[in-house]
Amino acid sequence: MHKLILFLFLFPFVFPAQNVFAFSAKGQDCGKCHTINKEEAAALLKKFDQNLAVLAVNKSRVNYLWEVSYESNGKKGVMYIDFPKKHLFAGSLFDVKDKNNLTQDSLSELNRVDVSKVPLKDALVLGDKKAKHKVIVFNDPE
Repeated sequence: MHKLILFLFLFPFVFPAQNVFAFSAKGQDCGKCHTINKEEAAALLKKFDQNLAVLAVNKSRVNYLWEVSYESNGKKGVMYIDFPKKHLFAGSLFDVKDKNNLTQDSLSELNRVDVSKVPLKDALVLGDKKAKHKVIVFNDPE
């Protein structure tokens, strides 16, 4: 009986508790162990939409989520997959402290138009052609 009590008393010192917890220490990068690629993300998302094409997979600004940029039926969007790949989140993700819509920021970047690639060969130019700021207006008269 004394050996059992001695064993139970010494066990925590021989095998420290920090080695048995499943949760990472604060500040540890969980993305080093958890990975996902475009093919894996596409396989998960195709369960919901067969027409979906994954454009990119990046770490989200939230430590335990992947941000997946996709295109479906001509529209681009953003979804989130958790690190264990068991949950999918489609919707706006907000930063509570800054009251910033993180999803909208990602969508704006994803749908950004490079104005330097807009063909201006047949454009009607009003004002100084060498102006610092330019406005491009699209109009369809038909």
